[in-house]
Amino acid sequence: MDKMINHPGVIIGFAVVVIVMLLLDLGVFNKRVHAVSSKEAAIWSVVWIGLSMIFSMVVWHTSGFEKFTQFQSAYWIEKALSVDNLFVFILVFGFFNVPKELHHKVLFWGIIGALLFRAIFIFAGVELINLTYLPEMQVFGQLVKINVVLLIFGLFLVYAGIKSGLAKEDDDGEKDFSKSPGARVIYKLFKVSKEFDGAKFFTVQNGVKLATPLLVVVAVIEFTDLLFAVDSIPAIFAIAPDDPFILYTSNIFAILGLRALYFLLANFIHMFSLLKYGLAIILSFIGVKMVIGPFYHISSPVSLSIVGGVLVLSVIASLIFAPKKTSAAD
Repeated sequence: MDKMINHPGVIIGFAVVVIVMLLLDLGVFNKRVHAVSSKEAAIWSVVWIGLSMIFSMVVWHTSGFEKFTQFQSAYWIEKALSVDNLFVFILVFGFFNVPKELHHKVLFWGIIGALLFRAIFIFAGVELINLTYLPEMQVFGQLVKINVVLLIFGLFLVYAGIKSGLAKEDDDGEKDFSKSPGARVIYKLFKVSKEFDGAKFFTVQNGVKLATPLLVVVAVIEFTDLLFAVDSIPAIFAIAPDDPFILYTSNIFAILGLRALYFLLANFIHMFSLLKYGLAIILSFIGVKMVIGPFYHISSPVSLSIVGGVLVLSVIASLIFAPKKTSAAD
């Protein structure tokens, strides 16, 4: 089957769509700093999901159904795991008392960083996987070709899934995000003012140039994304370990829609209290798939069905058994 990389038109199209949409987002629709309404967030969510689905159809047309299901699987895995980010974003914004009208700018620049770091992780990861295949060997009477990195990733994801599913509610709400490694970098490089200065990252006080708390928040969000990438990036390697373009495009489309999802769900995140169990099952399933891969191949359509089914059931269960208490407004 043709590789996506053999279709330069698809690569160029992806790059153009991402660049144009980011320019429109920051330079046109959000040129004026404002709090994003639920209606606006819903519209952007539909736009980003719609663009993702259209691109997946292009993948199907150019590379076949298998690549289409790989894209869809990686997209929804990343989308689902990104929901965990939303909980932390809410806590970070609350800790630093970030005005609502500045949330969009912080998330926008956080996503710009994600575009770069995800590219490094994914393309370097694929190269590392290609270099770590062991010679073909006989195991349990079957000739197999084991990959060391995929095996380690798989075991890690099984562990992460079990740990996530068994974890109790923690005290992240009391966590001091000013001690986050991202915040420490800013405090080490710059003097930081105590107050925000609108949407500025730097301000001048008494003739001295200072970083504002807004720059600190962006650094904390960037570091948070790096931490969550530890789970999500290995998980998508189970889908298409030899196709970085499928992995990167699906990952980026999911990440680009994260800001709109944040504004849409921020006030209703408590209604998805059981989603963490669904995510734990998905992580464990992906880990098992990676571990048994050399012996038994679970096709992408089957993986997509399982991931989609678990997500739908966990969301429905969350809505049915939603906590009666409502979350406090930020």
